[in-house]
Amino acid sequence: MDFKPLVTLLAIVNPLAIVPFFIHYTQGFSKPQRQRTVAVASFSAFVVIAVSALLGLQILEFFGISLASFQVGGGLLLLISAMNMLNAQPAEAKPLTNEYEDGAEKAARGASIAVVPLTIPLLTGPATISTVVIYAEKAKTFLQLGTLVGYGMVIGLATAICFSLAEPISRVLGKTGINVMTRLMGLILAALAVEVMADGLGKLFPILRH
Repeated sequence: MDFKPLVTLLAIVNPLAIVPFFIHYTQGFSKPQRQRTVAVASFSAFVVIAVSALLGLQILEFFGISLASFQVGGGLLLLISAMNMLNAQPAEAKPLTNEYEDGAEKAARGASIAVVPLTIPLLTGPATISTVVIYAEKAKTFLQLGTLVGYGMVIGLATAICFSLAEPISRVLGKTGINVMTRLMGLILAALAVEVMADGLGKLFPILRH
């Protein structure tokens, strides 16, 4: 069984690095509200990965985009994500805006910030989606494709665990520990990004393979 897709997805999603954001957005939440946010965010992350694995290639075909071009573009996104992580920022981080900063107030009115911004774009964004599509193309059997969807479940479970243990994790690791973990995952992701781009460039320009 090939665990490379799982390692890559864990490096990109990196729920541990999103723990500080989770704590920020759920300030003032009751315990049931926080638990519901954990459940919705984890399930949403799984859904994004599963849909990308099952329908991503069909979407590419609809828009007439070659997989090789998508690999190069996706690899570039991975590399950008890796650079952000090496600077101790989440792979899919986006600048905070007033729309997101009042998440606790929206939750109090019955809205949820579990999907936006926690799941999209902080947990699963363009880099995650492009990576899943690239690996889905390499899946030759239904079992391999099912395994990729299963990895989505693992990502969702990892997210649920990290978010559920957010406060203890934050206390144990501290800001420095989380930054170190993020940088290590970024280094791994950078190497995987180069590999994805090289594969795509090799398909676009066969002469590079010689």
